[in-house]
This record gives sequence, structure tokens and C-alpha cells, in this order.
Amino acid sequence: MLRKTPAGLCLLLFAAVIATSQTPQKQNRPLVVHALNRLTFGPRPGDVEAVMAEGLDHWLDRQLHPETIAENPALEAKLAPLDSLRMSTAEMAQHYPTKQMLKAMTTGRLSKPSDPELRYAIQSLIDRREENAGKALAPAQPFPGSFTEQLTALESLSGAEQMKALDELPDNVRRKLFDAAAPQLRRRIQLLNGPNRMPALDLTEAKLLRAVSSDRQLEEVLADFWFNHFNVNLDKGADKNLLTTYEREAIRPHVLGRFEDLLLATAQSPAMLFYLDNWESAGPGTAKSPRKQGLNENYGRELMELHTLGVDGGYTQQDVTEVARCFTGWTIRQPQQAGTFDFNPRLHDTGEKHVLGETIPAGGGMSDGVRVIEILAHHPATARFISRSLAVRFVSDNPPETLITKMAKTFTSTDGDLLEVMKTLVRSPEFRDPATFGSKVKSPLELIASAIRAVNGDIDYSQALSDQLRQLGEPLYRKMEPTGYSNSGADWLNSASLLARMNFSLALVQNKIRGVTTEPVHDGEPASIAEAILFAPPSSATLSAIQAGLDPGKPQAVQVAGLVLGSPEFQHR
Repeated sequence: MLRKTPAGLCLLLFAAVIATSQTPQKQNRPLVVHALNRLTFGPRPGDVEAVMAEGLDHWLDRQLHPETIAENPALEAKLAPLDSLRMSTAEMAQHYPTKQMLKAMTTGRLSKPSDPELRYAIQSLIDRREENAGKALAPAQPFPGSFTEQLTALESLSGAEQMKALDELPDNVRRKLFDAAAPQLRRRIQLLNGPNRMPALDLTEAKLLRAVSSDRQLEEVLADFWFNHFNVNLDKGADKNLLTTYEREAIRPHVLGRFEDLLLATAQSPAMLFYLDNWESAGPGTAKSPRKQGLNENYGRELMELHTLGVDGGYTQQDVTEVARCFTGWTIRQPQQAGTFDFNPRLHDTGEKHVLGETIPAGGGMSDGVRVIEILAHHPATARFISRSLAVRFVSDNPPETLITKMAKTFTSTDGDLLEVMKTLVRSPEFRDPATFGSKVKSPLELIASAIRAVNGDIDYSQALSDQLRQLGEPLYRKMEPTGYSNSGADWLNSASLLARMNFSLALVQNKIRGVTTEPVHDGEPASIAEAILFAPPSSATLSAIQAGLDPGKPQAVQVAGLVLGSPEFQHR
């Protein structure tokens, strides 16, 4: 029957009218729920009451100053094994070599790492490649015993012994062990599957762990916002190893700092230079290596269209060309290994340039690009474009012009101080207008993180969640286009995504998502279960739709929780 299928439930639930009842005794609670939905990845049980007791403005002030908030020790413990998060690009290349480096190690042109575990993993990978090329290897000897015996025996071995034992197990047995293994053993299984995959796995795991468990929630939301604003695709060549440093050093330190500093940090990041090909850009008549193919306008165009002025910001094609000339010579030293920023004066166009009506004199060097950053960071169109982008993320898909104007004025008067711009936003009547409550649709990342938080869930490892995000259309760090993922909720709604969201919600509360555990759903009336998850009374239409979707043959409380997480009221924030 229609009411018992996920697709049918989607139709029933999304036909519900969004309505939230209030009582005079709870007149400030909806505002607190709204703030938690917009400025965090969603409230956890007890968060609403804690913020109401503390006072919303005091809570906002602390979130705007994340350095004053002690981080969740459980989160820090889970991040600790993800060692690539703390490595420089050069260190990462040594520990987790790229495919090109593996080829060099195969031929002996590059030395293998001295670390015995890494060395074993790399040698095993090389051996498997040789096997695939037709060179027979000695038959693998299965690790003996039952599953429980295998796991116990493996956990007792030293690191190098563990690597060898794991290597002798069939892939399907390793996959089964992965789910039950302790973090250190899981990491060795991942390492054996391919050292070059580790940085991407660590980035994704860290993002999900932080979204769900960080106490510095606004900082995490802003880190996601600004990464999308200055998007770089993990899957483009050297960016597999460059992206970690990019997020850690170019994005995260500046999310509540000066916009000009953020803009310069991204402009000088090897990850951005590689992604938009500026590292290959050279001025006419300059000394070119075989890789330098002349002037490349990719970065100059996206710098103005996506990073600063906006598509209607008043620049011309001539401005794009002139900006690209200013950034010639901004390149990368050994992108596959050291991966550091380098200015090469031999590749720079030293001629006079004209950008947005301003003359940049001939004879300049790296300062030409720095001057462009200054011009763009202080342009009135940038103040409005950045203000509007933030307002779309935090207020409405179509934010009021009054709010954009106020935020742009703050941006200009404070020299692009993003902390002050955010203060203007969160203290504005437009942000606190009840008409905006629940008006934005959650992105897949927001949905998954908020659902886990709402049911007080915990992430042990994130591979299954990463697969869920891919199915929902938001594979982390893998947006190919420089636009980044959309902040407009309407862009995330289609029939396929609604069905996938419902399937995820039902699987989550049944603890069927590998690596994620949720608290048991206690029996109760559907209305009370729904209110505990929504942090507000559900609408009568939603309750009716939930009632229609219940299967009498299955536990009611778990069904209700899943249907609530898949309901329109939860899909909105």
C-alpha cells in the first residue's frame, strides 16, 4: 500500500502544511529553536533549554567568539588518530604518497617511507599492482580462526604484524573486521586499502565529526559556508594532498576575521592555484616551462564573479584579463610533494595594468596581485555580494534588501570585519522575524548532521555517512564546479532526494547506518516523540501524515521517529 512505502510516505508528509503551535508561556522558545537551527547543525536534546537558561544573546556572543569555548573532549579524542589533518603537504606526501609517487617508488626513482607500517602498506599496494599486470604472487594465507578469534588475535599483534596479517585476509573479511575493530586497527585496514586515500578519508571524517559533535557550532557552520564560497575540488590532481592545508590554514582561521585576509589566504593557497590553474599562468614573452601555457584567466574570472564582486558586480572581460595578468607568477613549488606557494618573477607580466578603473604601474611583481586583492576587498559590490551570500545562508533564500544594506554598511565601515558583519546579521530584526522560521530547506550535510544530533546520535566512523551524502547529492569536498554547493534550499529539492532523505531517516533511527549509533526511541504518543525531535510541537497535518504511514506490524516509536526526521518540518530549518 502507498502508506507503507518510502515514496508514499514522502508524498503524504510533504503534502502536510507546515504549522507550529505556540503558547504564551513559550513565546521566546521558537526564536531559540530558530537560532539553533540556523547557527548550528541543529539542536541536541537539552540545547534549547540550556540556551534559554543562559540567554540567547549571551549564547550568541560565545558562539561568535569560539576561542572562548572549550572544545568537546570526546570530539578531540576522535580527531586524534586522523594524523593527516595536522600534516604539512610535504609530510603528507611522505606518509600518504600520490599515485605518481607510487609509480616512482615502483621503479626505484623514489625511496619508500622508513615507517614500517607505511612501508608495508605501500609495498603491498605495489605488489598488487604487479599482480594485476600479470606477475603472479605467492598465494595469500588466510588468517585462521572464527571472526571473533581473528579480531582478538589481530588486536594483540604489533603494528607491523597486524599489517601482514590483514594483508593475508580476503577483502570481504577485512570489510567485516572494519566494522567491529578499534580505531587503530580500522586505520591500518584503511592504510592497506591505499595510503593515497587517507587524506580524503580524514577530511571527510573530520567534517562530519565536527558538524555533529563540536561545541563551537557556529564556527563549524561558517567553515562549511566559506569553504563552499571558495570551493576547491578534492578530486583534481594534486588537490588530494593540498586540500587539508587549504581548509586548515586558509579557511578556518579567517571565518570570523577580516575578509581581505581570507581572500589573500585563498589566493595564495596552492590548492586554489592548482584548482583554477593559476599556477600554470604566465605572462606573454616570459620564460615558460613546458607546463606554462601562457595567460590563464580561470582564477581572475572566479575571483571576481564568485569570490568578491558577484556576476553583476560591474566588471568587464577586460578586467578579467587584467586581473589574470596581475596574478601571473603566482605558482606552486612541487605541487605533488612540497606543495608550497611560490612567486616566480620570470613568469610575471610586468606591464602596466588597469583593474576596475585603477592603474597598477608597470614594473611590479607579486605586489600586483596583492593590490588586486585590496581593490576587490574594499569594493562596494563586494560588500553587498558577501553580505547577501551570508544572508542567504542564515536568513532566507531571498533575503530582505534592508538586511543586506545594513550588513554591507557594517562590512565597509569595519574594513570587512566578518565578526561584526555576523553580529549585524544575528542581532537584526530580519534574522529574528518569525516569518523566516523554518523557511529554508536543509542541505544534505545539514540534514544528516541535524538528524544525528536530534536523536543524540554518535559517529564512530563515517564511511557509510559519506556514502549517504553522495546519494543525497553532496559528496564532501567533491563539488566539481567552483560555485561550491548551493546555499539556496530550493536547489536541494527533487523527488529523488526526498525519497533518499526518507530512507536515510528511517535507517538512522533503526541503527542501520554503519558507524553511527543513536539512543533508543522511548515509547510514547506520536506527538510527544515528534516534539522531542522537532524541539517544537508538530503540526496537526504532520501528525496525520505520520499516523497514516505507520505499519502496525513494526515498533511504533521507532517508526514515528523516522517519519518525523523525514517530515517537512524537520527538512526545514
